[in-house]
Amino acid sequence: MSGGWRGSTRKSRLPANWASEIRPAAHARSPEHVCHLCGQPGGDYLDHKNPGDDHSLDNLDWAHDRVPPHCHRYKSSAEGHASKAANPRPGRNRPAEAHPGLL
Repeated sequence: MSGGWRGSTRKSRLPANWASEIRPAAHARSPEHVCHLCGQPGGDYLDHKNPGDDHSLDNLDWAHDRVPPHCHRYKSSAEGHASKAANPRPGRNRPAEAHPGLL
């Protein structure tokens, strides 16, 4: 499903102390919000470096999302395409039947 957070349970799986403790700790570690993908300051999104629900500070770092160069969007898009390729959905159409004259 495309569309970002629509249909996602990701936000509900964040720990209760996400806004009060985890984000401030990440900010204290990198006050300039240096993007872990391109190395430039100004990251506006706290990214999980490795997919999953590991919310430890070792797995979190800043990335550009809503501001250029949009590093997080490219990373998420690549992860989504890789997941889709690894788990293809079955086709919507029935398999073609052999023509009766060819049986």
